[in-house]
Amino acid sequence: MKKKYIPPILSISAILGVFLIWSVLSYFNAVNPLFIPSPMKLWEAFTIILKEGYKGNPLILHILDSLFRLTAAFLLALVTAVPLGLLSGYSPSIRAIFEPFIEFYRPLPPLAYYTLLVLWLGIGDASKIALLYLGAFAPLYLSALSGVQKIPQHRIQAALSLGATKWRVFSHIIFPSSLPEIFTGIRTSLGFTYTTLVAAEMVAATSGLGWMVLDASKFLRSDIIIVGIFIMSILAISIDACVRLSEKKLLPWKGKE
Repeated sequence: MKKKYIPPILSISAILGVFLIWSVLSYFNAVNPLFIPSPMKLWEAFTIILKEGYKGNPLILHILDSLFRLTAAFLLALVTAVPLGLLSGYSPSIRAIFEPFIEFYRPLPPLAYYTLLVLWLGIGDASKIALLYLGAFAPLYLSALSGVQKIPQHRIQAALSLGATKWRVFSHIIFPSSLPEIFTGIRTSLGFTYTTLVAAEMVAATSGLGWMVLDASKFLRSDIIIVGIFIMSILAISIDACVRLSEKKLLPWKGKE
């Protein structure tokens, strides 16, 4: 079924409408500026921290620290969880070995065991990367596992009957057929990991966007808090857009089967 085209003007108009209402309410002092500053105040706060930084560190440093923790943890999870998920889907024995441990920690809130990671690894980047790695691992593993389980068995049986080795079946049938599910898992995992990153920086950190927002809240700097939220949102949308673009380029057949 062909998707109905929705013009972007609708989304743009909705965003502009919200900012217009926000500006009017701020102009007539209908809301307390301590809690909801005007768009102009937010722009002034953004330009100040862009030029002068926050608490002695440039804004770009806080952004890069957050992105480093996110990227390092996610790449580690990607190169371990996806192969393990594919193998678990292909081999019931491997699944039986690893799945109990993954199912044990998967439902736990990440911050519940973050205190243990801080005790073991300190408050530096190591504990944060370990926390993000565990947060990213389970969704990636489950998406790869689900991708293998959804492959029609007749594809695999046909390849084996034609003389294909197990490795060729894995590399030419199982992995490509699982990619749509894996990309769905990547988007889910990135979103969950990004949320966990902000929470981790709020608990124990001295830099990063999450820490900046928490520190600003101690001084009732709602303008910096909202600016930090906008920056985090823009980064998250940009990361997700990159993943969707990669999926579109690498999986041109998705949705056309």
